[in-house]
Amino acid sequence: MKKEEKKLTAAELPAGGLLEAGTAQDFKTGSWRSLRPVWNKDKCIHCLTCWIYCPDSAIKIAPDEKKTTVVTGIDYDFCKGCGICARECPDKIKAITMEEEKK
Repeated sequence: MKKEEKKLTAAELPAGGLLEAGTAQDFKTGSWRSLRPVWNKDKCIHCLTCWIYCPDSAIKIAPDEKKTTVVTGIDYDFCKGCGICARECPDKIKAITMEEEKK
């Protein structure tokens, strides 16, 4: 017969590998990409669709002089080149295109 094991309560479980919020800023992951998004400031209508969909928060935004939030660029330290921003940019605008990463 097998000896019965005591089951732990939730309070007795050991803490897992927890990270504090914001630690992703310490790990630059942009070197992973093979394609890079290129933002065309003149075509951009600042709809912020790219910013909403970017899984890496690599689309930079800031308020302009009218206090309207606008796209200001791409943070290549964290952009992994997934292309979601380019795909989600409105078809008639296409302010973001994907290009081969130059090493």
